[in-house]
Parts: sequence; structure tokens; C-alpha cells
Amino acid sequence: MARMPGATWRPIPVNYTKGGQAEVRGVVVHIMAGTLAGTDSWFRNSQAQASSHFGTGKAGALYQWVDTADRAWAQASGNSSWLSVENEGQGGDALTEEQLDHNAEVLAWAHRTYGVPLQLASGPSGYGLGYHAMGGDAWGGHTSCPGTRIVAQLPDIVERAKRLVTGTPEEDMPDYLNLGLAKAYTLKPGAWDSIEFTKEWNDEADDHGTNGSAFVRGAARFTGSLSLSVSGLPAGAVLQARMSEYQGDDLKADHPIHEVIGTAGGTFAVVPLTKRIAAGRSMRVRLLNQGDQPVTITSAVLSALVWKEA
Repeated sequence: MARMPGATWRPIPVNYTKGGQAEVRGVVVHIMAGTLAGTDSWFRNSQAQASSHFGTGKAGALYQWVDTADRAWAQASGNSSWLSVENEGQGGDALTEEQLDHNAEVLAWAHRTYGVPLQLASGPSGYGLGYHAMGGDAWGGHTSCPGTRIVAQLPDIVERAKRLVTGTPEEDMPDYLNLGLAKAYTLKPGAWDSIEFTKEWNDEADDHGTNGSAFVRGAARFTGSLSLSVSGLPAGAVLQARMSEYQGDDLKADHPIHEVIGTAGGTFAVVPLTKRIAAGRSMRVRLLNQGDQPVTITSAVLSALVWKEA
């Protein structure tokens, strides 16, 4: 039995599997596409065939519907390995401050209770904080859940959870970075290619040039993620992603490769971005299509917190 202190216990009589939680790899963030009260009622209806371990309200409520020893029905094949948090709101919403805090509390509790690492999950086989769409078809094909604005907030949830676990006060406020693509583009096979971010929602540090590839400039440290959506990558085929340091236009250092494996019906992946970069250098994300046919990068959303260093 595992119930989270501080969460309002709202047990449901149906729509879960008793004793069915095989492991806890991490916490998956969802959007309700509705209200907390409506979701609470729906989970009690046997026709719903759906549930979640936890739920947050925009005004500050935190519910627990399913004991974490039991399997909630939130993300199809991911149910037996991941805990779930449904968040009140509609597609396209961002989480409120109260919801960010409660998601961080759930992640911090999962860390203390199950050893879940305080990091962004790299995908369904990873560990940490994830989101519904990253599971692709195997997790129900909910490609818009919880939405790009909430995915962009996941690094903030991880940082809040770290402060809860360590008991340390908030550091100097970091700069917030949120970049993306104005439109899809084709990635040809056989050569490393830097992502050119053509859409800028936020760049408080002013480190990203218009339609440029550099997303942060040193001296600085940063933590965040790149959420990728790819079409045309065959099941089992590999697309590689890595961070690369430049001085001007000269490549100075490559960092470890993150492999994205193609899945049927579209491929989704989260690439973690955490590093310290020296003065005079900039960081880019480069991709390599290892197949023999072009693929389409349909979405690339980069979100990071950046701490400038003297």
C-alpha cells in the first residue's frame, strides 16, 4: 500500500487493476481535457475504462484516486510501469503555479518512495518525469497530451522536485528558454545536421539568433529537454541526436549520442539537455538520420532553464 501524504484520498471502486503495478519507472503527466470534478466523477463510471493515480486542480487541489501498489488505467501499455497525474485543463493550456507545485510534490514523493530519479525521462524505457504523448501508439496514440506548453514546463517541475528533496531554497532565478519549429522540415540520411529553431516563444537570455541553431551561449549551465516528433522513420530504424559545442562556426566538441528508435504510426522522443558550457562557446542540437530514406521532423520543442555564469 502506498498513499501519498498531503494528497486527498479519493478512492475509486472501478477502473483499476488491484496489485497490478509491476514497477515504478517514473511519473507521467497528462491533461484532463476537462475539470477536476468531472474527471473525479468519470473515473467512478465503469464505462470510462480509465483512471489515474493522481490529479491536480487549477486552484490547488491534489487528489489520489488509486493506490500506487495498484495499476491505474491512464496510458495503455505504460500503465504497469508508470504512475500517472491528470491535470485539470484543456489542450493548449499551461499548468498553473499550484499544479506545477503538486506535480513536483508527486515526483519528489515517487523519488523518496520508489527511487525515481529527478530527471526528464528519455522515453517509455527511461526513468524520471515523462508525458503521455512520448509513449506513441503503444500508450494510446495521444499525441496532443498534455500539449507543448505543458511539455515545456517539465524541466521546471523537475527543478521544483529537486528543491523539495534537498530542502534547499530556490537559486537565483534562471533564464527561461523555449524554442521550436515554425514548420516541419526534411532530414536527409547520412549526415549530421543542426536543428535550426525558427520559432521563439521565449529567450530571456537573448542567446538564440533569428532562425539560428545555437540555443545557449557560455559561460552558462542549463538543464532542459528537446521533444521530437518524427514521421517516416521506419519501425526499428535509428535517428541519433546529440549536443555539439561550437566556437563561432567551428565544431569544438560533441557530447554523447541519444538514440531515437522508430515506432509504427509516428515516432516521439524526449532528449535530455543538461550541461555546463564555457565562455565563448555555443551549444547546438544535431541530428543524424541513419536510414536510407529521408524523414520529416514534424516538431522539435526545446525547453531549458539557463543559469548565466560570470
